[in-house]
Amino acid sequence: MTTKTVALVDGEHYLPVTRAALAQLGEEMGYEVVAAVFIGGTEKIGQPEDLRQLDVPVILPESPILGIRRAIEEFGPDVVFDLSDEPVVGYRERMVMACEVLSSDVVYRGPDFEFTPPRFPRLCRKPSIAVIGTGKRIGKTAVAAFMARVLSGEETEDERTWLPCIVTMGRGGPAEPEVIRGDELEITPSYLIDMSAKGVHASSDHFEDAVMSRIPTIGCRRCGGGFSGKVFSSTVPQGVMIANDLPVNLVIFEGSGASFPDVATEETVVVVGANQPLDYIAGYMGPYRIRRASLAVITLCEAPSADLRKVEKLDRAIREINPTIEVAWTVFRPKPLIDVAQKRAIVATTAPEASQNIITKHLSAAYGCDVLFTSHSLSNRTRLKVELTHAVSKFPEADIMITELKAASIDIAAKIAIDNGLEVVFMDNVPEVVGGDGELDTLMLEVASRAQNSFTRR
Repeated sequence: MTTKTVALVDGEHYLPVTRAALAQLGEEMGYEVVAAVFIGGTEKIGQPEDLRQLDVPVILPESPILGIRRAIEEFGPDVVFDLSDEPVVGYRERMVMACEVLSSDVVYRGPDFEFTPPRFPRLCRKPSIAVIGTGKRIGKTAVAAFMARVLSGEETEDERTWLPCIVTMGRGGPAEPEVIRGDELEITPSYLIDMSAKGVHASSDHFEDAVMSRIPTIGCRRCGGGFSGKVFSSTVPQGVMIANDLPVNLVIFEGSGASFPDVATEETVVVVGANQPLDYIAGYMGPYRIRRASLAVITLCEAPSADLRKVEKLDRAIREINPTIEVAWTVFRPKPLIDVAQKRAIVATTAPEASQNIITKHLSAAYGCDVLFTSHSLSNRTRLKVELTHAVSKFPEADIMITELKAASIDIAAKIAIDNGLEVVFMDNVPEVVGGDGELDTLMLEVASRAQNSFTRR
């Protein structure tokens, strides 16, 4: 079986050289070259008509990307093979072309490289949504948990329309998929400390989602992550089988880092950190992730993470990559899960030190809590232990320890709190809209509706 191929060619090669290379693709490598896209360069060709010497249909586009897009639409290749070189294309240009080709579910190949589009099995027997990200520590779990609460009616106190569950894929997840019935269990700090003592990663994403959203969650794990989001290994496919049998009617698959859940879904939400370099979103493999989504949630849209100009640049870049996408600008605000009014607190968070003022002021103004000390070392076990041990000694008047449920929150933070007579209070990070295309709950309900419609049609 031959491989239908579109070749990318340039004018920096003499046409006889390019023609010979096209023949070599067919004769020696088994490719059926159905067309070529001329992507630029004029040094070694004469008139455009001379390209007829290549003996295949040649597209002369306004830009390489438009040419690639047209060639894929007209010829339906399995592979786009790049026979161009510097100075017509460089590293940046090739990454842009890779994103374009992969977004069309076509392989992008060259003399010493290959980008293969992730192809995921359709295993879920219910409407499903993937929440993916462009990196780590940008709020995917908070966004996924918020979506679950919106869909279940808990966040908006609307009539319960959806019965969602979340399937996670953390790097510290269980060896076998693990179900946490957050809708049935009372998950206390003591319970989680006991689980941690048994060797369980009790602050894994599925525990956090279960506690914050009070829904069923399924904890899976993964290892490795490629350029286009494919993982090396994952237990998510086994987790889907469990989700299919749970009493839920929509499944949210939560990505990990910049990696995708390795199952097909009807819809995708992409979480973008405003603190990330712009070229991580607009360059490299960022555009591939943006193109997969119908909703982009830009998080951390405030100082010190980003200023207004940076957020506006991100917004423009996202819309240029995917003109039909909806965008929400958000900030996170801490929300203790129980009443903390008049309490004196030690706080543990993964947020950077520059955000301390925001956290302290919000806990005080919104919840009447007096913050005595804040550790920003929740993801650094050694430093966290030193800081919290110092804090409980320095502030014996503290009543509670408020902590996010992630990283070392259970085996270090919660244990130190309980050992020193402090009540442990878990803290959610709630996304609040500060710009974009509308309220986040409305946008998320629209995503769920599209997922339902797509599922019904298939």
